Amino acid sequence: MNFKAIAKPLMPDVLFKWYRKKYAHEGIKQFRFNFDATSDVKRDIQEKYGHDSELLELFANNEGVVVHKWHHYIPLYDRYFSSFRGRKIRFLEIGVSKGGSLQMWRKYFGDDAIIFGIDIDPECEKLNGLAGQVRIGSQTDNVFLESVVKEMGGVDIVLDDGSHHMEHIPATLKYLFHHLSYGGIYVIEDLHTAYWKSFGGGYRSKGNFFGFLMDVIDDMHHWYHTNKLKQAAISNECSGIHIYESIVVLEKNKIFKPVHSQVGRIIR
Repeated sequence: MNFKAIAKPLMPDVLFKWYRKKYAHEGIKQFRFNFDATSDVKRDIQEKYGHDSELLELFANNEGVVVHKWHHYIPLYDRYFSSFRGRKIRFLEIGVSKGGSLQMWRKYFGDDAIIFGIDIDPECEKLNGLAGQVRIGSQTDNVFLESVVKEMGGVDIVLDDGSHHMEHIPATLKYLFHHLSYGGIYVIEDLHTAYWKSFGGGYRSKGNFFGFLMDVIDDMHHWYHTNKLKQAAISNECSGIHIYESIVVLEKNKIFKPVHSQVGRIIR
């Protein structure tokens, strides 16, 4: 099916990109959880990942607007987000979709959290104020991103569940990481798209986001080589990178020159 030939003449670029993304996602159908009389979402996550949390309860027992998440994301979210609970944290989710995710985060982080979602789809504007604030704009529009972060009063957590396109992910990261608070985290999910040509990726391709991350890793170890920094906007304040299947967590903190010591007696 030549989807591009059919769709391109009928819709503007923004809608075409959205439909192309939706069409490419047909490839994930093979991973859909198989419901039957003896299985459920909660048990699957508990048994596979040894995980039990309030977030799991919120996800598995959701009866509100649909929330679509890969099962192995739930333990990872809880691992990295749990320490922010009970605080007036500033949480930004890129990609609003049906709004179910924002509702889940509101219940998880509580009423004091400042929760914003951004999306390029103007239909998402109807979700504004339900579980958080929703603003319409592109994740690659720096002026728009600046206005959202300013309205939030800063940002502590960014969750990129946006276009998943290889051109957009690093552009958004390079701009927003600078605005992230120290001690904050930046999470990028659904990075299986790094291997899909329809999203600008491909196995070991130049555009694959994991190649970008390799540059950041090299930069983080610049103390031990003489090459120039390639992604200084990230690496100068990135204290850690955690890579999981389809999801990456970057931590932001002040960076210090590494030192080592020998402490204790030397027995001769």
